Amino acid sequence: MEAATAPRGAAPATQDGLKRAISRNMLLLFVVGDVLGAGIYALVGTIGDRVGGAIWASFLVAIVLAFFTAVAYAELVTKYPRAAGAALYVNKAFGVPFVTFMVAFAVMCSGLGSASTLARAFGGDYLAEFISVPTVLVAFLFLIVVAAINSRGIGESVKVNVGFTLIELSGLLLVVVIGGAALLDGVGDPGRALEIKEGEALLPAVMAGAGLAFYAMIGFEDSVNVAEEARDPQRNYPRALFGGLLIAGLVYLAVSVVASMAVPTDKLAASDGPLLEVVQLGPLAVNTKLFAAIALFAVANSALINMIMASRLLYGMSVQGIVPGAFSKVLPERRTPWVAIAFTTLLAMILVSTGDLSTLADMTVLLLLTVFALVNVSVLVLRRDTVDHDHYRAPTVLPVVGAVISIAVMFTKEGDVFLRAGLLLLLGVVFWLINLAALRRPGARTPSSS
Repeated sequence: MEAATAPRGAAPATQDGLKRAISRNMLLLFVVGDVLGAGIYALVGTIGDRVGGAIWASFLVAIVLAFFTAVAYAELVTKYPRAAGAALYVNKAFGVPFVTFMVAFAVMCSGLGSASTLARAFGGDYLAEFISVPTVLVAFLFLIVVAAINSRGIGESVKVNVGFTLIELSGLLLVVVIGGAALLDGVGDPGRALEIKEGEALLPAVMAGAGLAFYAMIGFEDSVNVAEEARDPQRNYPRALFGGLLIAGLVYLAVSVVASMAVPTDKLAASDGPLLEVVQLGPLAVNTKLFAAIALFAVANSALINMIMASRLLYGMSVQGIVPGAFSKVLPERRTPWVAIAFTTLLAMILVSTGDLSTLADMTVLLLLTVFALVNVSVLVLRRDTVDHDHYRAPTVLPVVGAVISIAVMFTKEGDVFLRAGLLLLLGVVFWLINLAALRRPGARTPSSS
């Protein structure tokens, strides 16, 4: 990828005094950990149902899309190394408070959509290896447990993230090794990896699969929140971001190729724990309970991270005075935002009870693609804003293509996915109007400036 990296230079000092303690390698692992979430554990079969045996082709398109948007983030993060993200960039580019709020709200809703997807995945075939319970009931209980942990307070660090990454990565590498050995032993059909779903044209099928496969690529945008604590972010952040996406992308391609060759597509599609079908094949087969435990850990960890993000973002918007103040209430001893946690958990439960795995993942991707399209446009608008330090500069054509592709993939979604995402965003509009009315009252607080 052609891109002009700025010369080495001292990073601008952070205004809040955060310690720059994250090295390039730690940042790389952080990005890999963000991307290597639980999506691929749950959705390989569903993607196969859309595209056929060529699951890897949809993942490849999703990886390319992620790289285009990552280029935009690399320029903006190194230009404005602050822990804020898409809302900051859109606010700087357009300066319209309502648009900024809706971007932040869409990011929050994407976290809820992702957590809801994972809650249903947790209650599916992986858990069935140990106990059989109705999926929705398990998903509800799962979200309640996540809320309880969230309310107690979560001490997070990059080192813990590295540990999580290694466990999740071990499960995916296990799939590649076991599936590869099974193929060498004569199991499966290598030609299946080139098959397109019967009755479907190549491009529409691959794009429909890519629209869902992109769910497995999301997470890299969260790495903007550690930019203030990274050493020499102008130089190290782009390398870590692109390197992390490349590593995760190669792992995903290997898993999807092996899975499609080793297991019939219809068998993968029938399971919401599709990788279980791979690890029980061939001479290196393992006890499915072992792999199910790894998968459940990956799902639970990803869901917890998403719910922490969603509740803290809602809390932060309340503190800033842009949603009702009740969401800023915290538990006296734990100092955790209990109202925001309760509300986001309730929303996640509603989503779980009204959508299946595929629909919830599609909704999450649709919300983020909307945000990513705006981020790509913001790069171009902010070219007129100069800063006094070196930063990464992307070739102009890349954010243009990134915006176009983001919009194109959005329209691979079904109407009910747009409706579901639209209803969530409508709730944001209601919040905005309620808060606007409250601010007009005499003596009302005004939103904090960031």
